[in-house]
Amino acid sequence: MIAHSVDDPFYYLHNFRQVLLWVEQRYEDLLDDQELSFIRTFSQLDAPAQALMVRMVMRKGELFRSDRLDYAEIGDTWQALQPLQALGWVREPEQLALEQLFVLLRKDELARCFARQLSRPRAPKHELLAQLQALELAARPLAEWFPDSEVRILHWCLQPLCDRMRLLFFGNLYQDWSDFVLADLGLLRYEQVPFSTDSRALQQRAEVDLAIALHQCAERLEQGDDPVAILAAMQGLHSDNPWLSRRHARLQFALGQQCERLGDWAQALAVYAQCSHAQARIRQVRVLERSEQWPQAHALALQLAAAPANALEVQALERMLPRLARKLGGPPQRRQRVAPLELIELELPREHAALGVEEAVRQHLAEAGGHVHYVENTLLNSLFGLLCWEAIFAPVAGAFFNPFQSAPQDLHDSDFQQRRSAVFERCLGRLDDGSHRQAILDCYAAKQGLQSPFVFWPMLSEALLQQALACLPAAQLKHCFVRLLQDIRNNRAGMPDLIQFWPEQGRYRMVEVKGPGDRLQDNQLRWLEFCRANGLAVAVCHVRWSEAS
Repeated sequence: MIAHSVDDPFYYLHNFRQVLLWVEQRYEDLLDDQELSFIRTFSQLDAPAQALMVRMVMRKGELFRSDRLDYAEIGDTWQALQPLQALGWVREPEQLALEQLFVLLRKDELARCFARQLSRPRAPKHELLAQLQALELAARPLAEWFPDSEVRILHWCLQPLCDRMRLLFFGNLYQDWSDFVLADLGLLRYEQVPFSTDSRALQQRAEVDLAIALHQCAERLEQGDDPVAILAAMQGLHSDNPWLSRRHARLQFALGQQCERLGDWAQALAVYAQCSHAQARIRQVRVLERSEQWPQAHALALQLAAAPANALEVQALERMLPRLARKLGGPPQRRQRVAPLELIELELPREHAALGVEEAVRQHLAEAGGHVHYVENTLLNSLFGLLCWEAIFAPVAGAFFNPFQSAPQDLHDSDFQQRRSAVFERCLGRLDDGSHRQAILDCYAAKQGLQSPFVFWPMLSEALLQQALACLPAAQLKHCFVRLLQDIRNNRAGMPDLIQFWPEQGRYRMVEVKGPGDRLQDNQLRWLEFCRANGLAVAVCHVRWSEAS
């Protein structure tokens, strides 16, 4: 696929053509006759008609005012519309509901339409709508709503079809067409992942329909629909397809959260009990606690503590168990003592606050020797991304839908590592034999600038990499990388702000910086505890500002 620059006024059209070409080539066996006919008919239209159609596809909704479809590169809108209307892809709606009218017309136009019915015509638009809704006005043609108006309303009729195209190209329906067709793709470079039929997430037409149905349920949730009604609609939406199963679990978890917000504890528990989402277990304990079912909450918390799923669960249980024990009348539980972290107390001149607290501390530490870098989450993530590039971009089923992805779709799924276990084992094995240094430097040179979910190219330099590889022990890097893989969504953040290298001594220290009034966040506490438990050199620096220079 060729990236087109925004310097071309029809760049969005070129990009949309590529979407259709890609979908036809990759999913022809999953497309029905209407979809195949649409793709081929679209290709035969002249450029203005194609461009106007794409403009409507990219815009929100399916109803448009004719006077707002004016684009310089297209020219005469009505001429471009003729073939679209002839095909029945664009029509003038026979009737419009009151709510649709309020979306399309300006406030002054509405005031003219309903001059007799409105008691307060200068009220805000939403109040005008409320006044008219009370009258229960039936849907009717635009000419009856707004006589003598020059406004024409057009209905783009094929949005559901284009949504299926969007699903097959992006692998989701939360990304808008503008994410692709309005992007200057020439500015970004992507890894070339091999695509095969076996690597497709969707292999049958029924799976495409199921994905659409799940998305519609998610939309209902966003619109505030009753979660019990949505759960009923989801009863028949189960699938053995792993990609669909993960999406089903995420939606189920979101419905459980909505039940919590509504105080429907029994329904929330029932949803979480059937949900495979990584946080569903701990939410069950939380629901039992919030609904004051202390014995049940305590028993389940003890059960989970015997075999916690991840560090986030461990941290949550460490807080819940003492609370629940107190509720049951048990004695206060003392937390196990751990070796203290190194603390640095700094008093710096107030004028240094303009630098930002991290930069002020970086400069101060650099004066004492060594090379100090402000890296936060970027360095360890980048080292991991370079070492494990091959595994991250492995063409496993459902990971990559199109050639413009910077990350696999299942990056945050709980089985991300498991689905690539052999490749990750090979990549991490380089930390055991010392070949990781050259592998990381080779990848840095070969993949320079390609999009990655882990590698932060702007902050990387060969000098920084050389210092990191000289000072960070391979065994400790492996501990960090294994932890990262256990829960990528939560563990890729919270790492210390600064890192200090002494290459001549092969020594390093990470430093988490906290300014006045700032406190450690949960993910930072988990990383600091991990560093302490695994012998990584880390310190916490508390800064206060003095008035003296």
